[in-house]
Amino acid sequence: MSALQPLPVMTSPPKERVAYLDNARYWVMLLVVIGHSLTQFTDMDSARGVYVWIYTFHMPFFILISGYTARRYMGDARQVRRIVSTLVVPYLIVETTLQLIMQHYTGEPDPLRILSPQWLGWFMAALFVWRLTTPIWRALKYPITTSIAISLLVGLIEVPNVLALPKILGFLPFYVVGMHMNRELFDKLADLRIRIASAVVLGTAFLVCYFYSAGWTTDWLLWKQRYDEDPLGATALEGITQRAELLVLGFVLTFAALSLVPRRKSWTTRMGGRTFYCYLLHGYVILFLQYQFEVFEKASDHGVVAVIVTMALAVVLANLLMTQIVSKVFRPIFEPRLTWLFRSDPPPEKPAEEKTPEKAAADAK
Repeated sequence: MSALQPLPVMTSPPKERVAYLDNARYWVMLLVVIGHSLTQFTDMDSARGVYVWIYTFHMPFFILISGYTARRYMGDARQVRRIVSTLVVPYLIVETTLQLIMQHYTGEPDPLRILSPQWLGWFMAALFVWRLTTPIWRALKYPITTSIAISLLVGLIEVPNVLALPKILGFLPFYVVGMHMNRELFDKLADLRIRIASAVVLGTAFLVCYFYSAGWTTDWLLWKQRYDEDPLGATALEGITQRAELLVLGFVLTFAALSLVPRRKSWTTRMGGRTFYCYLLHGYVILFLQYQFEVFEKASDHGVVAVIVTMALAVVLANLLMTQIVSKVFRPIFEPRLTWLFRSDPPPEKPAEEKTPEKAAADAK
C-alpha cells in the first residue's frame, strides 16, 4: 500500500476517466444485477452457489474502487456540490420511491423510513459517509488497522440502521484500503503470473461455493446484523472469526478480479462510465417483475433453466441500463446541476506582486 500524500488546499477539476477503472465498473455492475436477480432463488442449490460467490466479493470490489477514486476528497465547494447532486439527491429519490413501491405491494415499511435504507439506497448512503470521513482516514497513523478493528467489533454491539451504519462500518476496510491504492499497485496486478493465479483462485472459489454452499447462512454476506442476532446466532468469538474470514475472502477475490480486468479502452469502457444509472434503475425493474407479475416465483418451478435464463436476462438488462440514451434521459433527474442551491465560486485571488528592493523603498517614502 502507498502512503497518502498531503492534500492540496483546493482540488483540481476531475481528470480524464481511466479506462481500467471504467472497465472494472462495467464487469462488477454485471455481478450486482445478476446477484440481485438471483435473490429470490437462493433456496435452490444451483442459484445459491452463484449468489454466494458473487456476494463474497462484488461489493468489496466496488467499494475498493470507490475508495481509490475518492482518496483526494477534502470537502471543497466543488466536491460538496458533487456529493449533494450525485449522492444525496439520488438517495432521497431512490429510497423514497422504492419504499413507496414496497409499501404498495407489501405494506412495509410503515411508516416510511427514509433514513434507514432498505435496499439499494444503502450504498449511496455509505458513499456519502465514507466520503465525508475521508480526511479522518488520511490523518490517522494506522488507518487500515483501525478500520479492520472497527469492522470486526461492530458486530458485537447494537448499531441502528441510520444511513446503513452497520454495513458502512462492516465494509469500511475495503474503502480505506482503496484509498491507499495507487496506479502502480493496480499495474502490478496485470502481471501474467498473477493473472493466471487469479483465474485459478476465482474459479476454485466458484466451484467451492457452487458445490458446498448448501448449508451456509447467506445472511453473513449482508454485513448488517449483530453476531448474536438471528439467524446468525454466533458467539462473539465465532462472529469475529467469521467476519475476519469474509474480509480475507473479500480482499483475495477482489484483487483477483481486479487483475483480470482489461486495461485497454473498449465498448465496456463507455458502458462502465454509466454504471451509476444501471445501479439506480435496475431495482425498479426487479421489484416490478417480482411483485406485479410474480415472475421469480413462477420461474422457480423450472429449476436450473430458470436460473440460467434469469442470469442471461440480468446481463441484458444491465447493458440496456448502461446505454447512452438511458444516461441522457435520467441525468437531469439523478445528477441535477442545482445551481440555484449553491453559491458561485469566488474568482481566484491574484498572486501577491513580488516587490523589488527599489519598489519597496519607493513605497516606504
